[in-house]
Parts: sequence; C-alpha cells; structure tokens
Amino acid sequence: MARPKPETFDKQKTVAENRRARFDYHIEDKFEAGIQLQGTEVKSLRAGEGTIGDSYAELRDGEVWLVNANIPEYSHGNRLNHQPRRPRKLLLHEREIDKLHGAVERKGMTLVPLSIYFNKTGRAKVELALAKGKQAHDKRATIKDRDWKRDKARLMREKG
Repeated sequence: MARPKPETFDKQKTVAENRRARFDYHIEDKFEAGIQLQGTEVKSLRAGEGTIGDSYAELRDGEVWLVNANIPEYSHGNRLNHQPRRPRKLLLHEREIDKLHGAVERKGMTLVPLSIYFNKTGRAKVELALAKGKQAHDKRATIKDRDWKRDKARLMREKG
C-alpha cells in the first residue's frame, strides 16, 4: 500500500515562483514533480537564478515536459554549459501522469508550474498545478476580494 503524500510540500529554498498563475487560473490540484537537470542547471538554480513566469507543462508520449522555463547559463560554466530554454523532463509516477492526462484530455485543464524549489534533501522539485483558466469576470472578482481583504485588515488595525 502506498504511503500517503503530505498536504504541503517540504520546501527548503524556493528558487522561482509563478505568482501570476494564481491570478490567471483556478488551481484544482497540486503535484510535486522531480525535474531532470544537467549539472550547470543545478548550479544556476542554487545561485537563485531561474524564471518560470512564461512556462507551462505538456504531455508528450506518456511523459510530462516543462516547456519555456528559463534557467540562465551558469556564469563559471565552460563549453559544457546548457541551453537556457530547453524543454526539461518532469519526473512523476505513472499513476499521476495518467491522472494528469485524463484531466487535460477530457476536462480541458492546463498544467501550470507554480514554483521551483529545493527540498530538505537538496533535490530540485517543481510544484505543478492542474488548473482551469479564469475568465475576465473571475479575475475582476479576485481583485475585488483582494482589495476588500486589504481594506478590512486596515480597518481592523485602526479600530483595534
């Protein structure tokens, strides 16, 4: 019997975060995926470089790939340096891949990376979300709720 996964992932050091994803998408489910990296990519991530703002994940031939994530070249790398925007394979269990494939094919959902981080054992991980795109009126409602929460907190501080 499989061991249950923890609710929150064990994030030790967050390298890159996609903050726009929570505004543009309704987040349904989250997955923790390993990422297949080359040596200079790991060194670049450990230095705190990397962006996933424009990136997305896609299913190809029963595998999940992270596309358009930018991990800049390592400054002290030599001729063996990596390509900054190459597609990178995400490492998931077959059951998780099947679940993602079904949701993307049937429900029209999207795979969005939320963050890249190092866990407590020092491995690079990607927090991957199964999400559905928001429409313009949903985004306006999100802005309205966020503004109300900010005003409410300010009023509570003032009134005591």
